Amino acid sequence: MPANTDGGVGRRIAYYRSVVRPKMTQQGLADAACVALGTIRKIERGERGVGDDTLRAIADALGVDLVRLRHDRGTAHSQARAGLPALSAAIAAYDCPDDGPVRSVSELRDAVDTAVKWRLGAQYARIVRDLPDLLTELTRAYHMAAEGGRTELAQLLVSAYRCADAAAYKLGAHDLSARLIELMRWATAVAEDPLLTASVAYVRTETFFAARAHAAGLRALRQAIDTAPAPTTAVERAARGALHMRAAVIAGGRAKDVDAAVAHLSDAECLGEQVTEDVYYGTAFGPDSVRIHQVSVAVSLGGDHVSAALGITHEWKPPTSLAAERRSGFYIELARAQLWAGMPDSAFESLKVARRIAPQHTRDHPWVREDAPAPAPRRLGDSDVLRGVVRCNLSTGGSQVPLAGVLVTFP
Repeated sequence: MPANTDGGVGRRIAYYRSVVRPKMTQQGLADAACVALGTIRKIERGERGVGDDTLRAIADALGVDLVRLRHDRGTAHSQARAGLPALSAAIAAYDCPDDGPVRSVSELRDAVDTAVKWRLGAQYARIVRDLPDLLTELTRAYHMAAEGGRTELAQLLVSAYRCADAAAYKLGAHDLSARLIELMRWATAVAEDPLLTASVAYVRTETFFAARAHAAGLRALRQAIDTAPAPTTAVERAARGALHMRAAVIAGGRAKDVDAAVAHLSDAECLGEQVTEDVYYGTAFGPDSVRIHQVSVAVSLGGDHVSAALGITHEWKPPTSLAAERRSGFYIELARAQLWAGMPDSAFESLKVARRIAPQHTRDHPWVREDAPAPAPRRLGDSDVLRGVVRCNLSTGGSQVPLAGVLVTFP
């Protein structure tokens, strides 16, 4: 296999091992990747290249996408976007997939479960790389199955489409995202599962966000709430509660309807108290998720509401058991609140935490914009491996507020 001789590979490995995974020693990485300790040391110092197989083993041991080690941040982002046409091609043939092998339903279920973990971990580059083949195989399996055996395959297709949509939406491919959501709605009709229908209604709100059709989005969510199953079980409460959370975001943060936002958050909080924090039908819901949405809505409303957001964050931080994408989102919202309150240094630190939790989610978040990678001045004791520049914009109270000149530096 070709060797990666770019000295930056070693620096990036060292960064992810020592900063993102601060408890992992060089010996721990060597053991996890089945690579000699001396080899790890030389790679990190840039004294030797690293083959693709070894680099993949190191990436797996670190729990990061291979592309993040092989390329710098800007290139990784470009490569992820470059893979979007393959996703588009895979869904274009949803009703007439090409011939090929098909694994058992059990194996396909495992593959989809893995993709869901990537989505919850905000590993969008990995999704873009690996989902096209899986989507093609799932549609092939669906059309090969007998009429009565398509229900579970339709459910798996919904989950896989949702994973692909997460990457497309975060990477700004809103037209592709909208197509994926329509396919989710098609597959949901086949699955005939009202809870799955509710989860797709939650995701569909992205289409209204992208179109800035906030009133229509709120109307669609209210219809979904009205038609969702009665909240008698934990999963039914979670499905309805997630819809209320989403409605609060679009009512308060987008439509500026404070009363509606408060009402939906109250309903979500009530339902959240009746379930344990978990992932239900692909959506994280529970007391912790509700708190994060309370912060998000308060910050988006701006003004005096920001003090309420900061009050929540002074007393509570999301547990590490929460999905990485959601935890990262909390610290991004915290940064927005801190900036509004005139605390740019604290905002900077919160964004660094968000970055450590979910690099791709932070980079591609609507309120976080990055320039082309370039060396940046050291700030607040950043190590030399922190490179590149992310310039953050804050949207609060209907105005655009720059991050007070703060340059957020990441590798």
